[in-house]
Amino acid sequence: MSDEEDMAPAVKRSRVFYGSLEEKERERLSLQMARNTFTGSDAVKAGIKAGNINISSGETMEMEERVSERQQEALAEFERRRRARQITVSTDDAEVKAGLRALGEPITLFGEGPADRRERLRSVLSVVGPDALKKSRKDEDRAKRSHDERQQTWYHEGPASLKEARLWLARYSLPRCVINRLTNQLTGLTLPQNRVTDLMQNLKKNLNNFCSQIGDDRPISFCHFSPDSKMLATASWSGLCKLWSVPDCTPIRTLRGHNTNVGAIVFRPQAAVSLDQSDVSLASCAADGTVKLWNLESDEPVADIEGHGDRVSRVSWHPSGRFLGTTCYDNSWRLWDLEVQEEILHQEGHSKGVHDISFHPDGSLAATGGLDAFGRVWDLRTGRCVVFLEGHLKEIYSVHFSPNGHHLATGSGDNTCKVWELRNRKCLYTVPAHQNLVSTVRFQPTDGHFLLTGAYDNTAKVWSHPGWMPLKTLAGHEGKVMGVDVSPDGKLIATCSYDRTFKLWISE
Repeated sequence: MSDEEDMAPAVKRSRVFYGSLEEKERERLSLQMARNTFTGSDAVKAGIKAGNINISSGETMEMEERVSERQQEALAEFERRRRARQITVSTDDAEVKAGLRALGEPITLFGEGPADRRERLRSVLSVVGPDALKKSRKDEDRAKRSHDERQQTWYHEGPASLKEARLWLARYSLPRCVINRLTNQLTGLTLPQNRVTDLMQNLKKNLNNFCSQIGDDRPISFCHFSPDSKMLATASWSGLCKLWSVPDCTPIRTLRGHNTNVGAIVFRPQAAVSLDQSDVSLASCAADGTVKLWNLESDEPVADIEGHGDRVSRVSWHPSGRFLGTTCYDNSWRLWDLEVQEEILHQEGHSKGVHDISFHPDGSLAATGGLDAFGRVWDLRTGRCVVFLEGHLKEIYSVHFSPNGHHLATGSGDNTCKVWELRNRKCLYTVPAHQNLVSTVRFQPTDGHFLLTGAYDNTAKVWSHPGWMPLKTLAGHEGKVMGVDVSPDGKLIATCSYDRTFKLWISE
């Protein structure tokens, strides 16, 4: 090889310029702009016109404000987390759920465990504040307190005649209360248990249907014996009331005055015993709100009691014969003083219509049952509700006091009859009496040794008292048994029915 071939090729070195190129670059740009002065301006205008070039109007956006907002949000989140760490939350899951419910949050989420639920409550409290739960609980307590206050019985001041009547009732009832208690105690000591058992066995064997009578063209809704046990009054849906002789069941008189369904007709306690024939001896009520008073001489009403704006379902005489109680479907019951001939008490307390009323044997108490399924016992001497009867599942259609004075029976639309002990204010026994609603309950008026119930299953039944054992089923009606009664001497039982008949039952 030659010497030229052995020599390596020369390396091309890059040229390095010292100093600034700013002046050269400015010259280059100025020459380029000069060349494009005429062509460039036209191109820019064309681009702007076509919408391909947008030129702002000089508006600017402050970037520092957006940055500051983000910083504030981040600081707020850090502050919230710090507060959440400082909030104390109960470890009881039930209390955590209650707290979430009070704050309006769902008590649990899908797949959420107790720990997650606790953290969610802590997170909510960190936003709304730890005092929000206390405030919510205070609001709940306040709402509950106001609800309880609305449920409480309230009283208002009555007229002077009511005060005088209460004093009269106290003077009347207190001596009778003492006498009745002593009589009951002596009767319990003198009458041995085996004698009571024999009476129940005889009643069970020998109670039979004695008489059956067609009473009207429409269903018979109520029946009631006279105080001397010699007459029976019946009320019908035809608007007629009739008096029948007992025990031959022959008609005595037809009482005409009502124009619609008669709910009840009852004898005054002294009627046909110490009262004259011309005195007020009966009271009746109807579905149109009318209440009429009758004597034993005329078939026309002696007087009308006005003031009810709704259906009057039952009337009942006070044992003294001076006062008359009426129950109305305007959620109230009323007490009328026939001596002063005015309404002295208009008592509210039921949330629905009041269906039945019964007075205590000594005249101190009145029991009412209503369509709200509750019963109440009222002290006539003070006006207070002394016993609240809660336990029936449906409407209460009948209430009746036992002769012993401390038992009360109620019949209801739930097919049961409950016996209440007034001394300890509790239900003593629930009698699964019938297969349909119980329309009427009655204790034997002499000694209360049996309880009579009538129902819409077309039967009436006799139950022992106490013990509540079934003694007899009074079957024979072809329709609902709408009313039952026991004669004051305890020898006869009357039942009236939807089949337009009434029947007498006697223990032979």
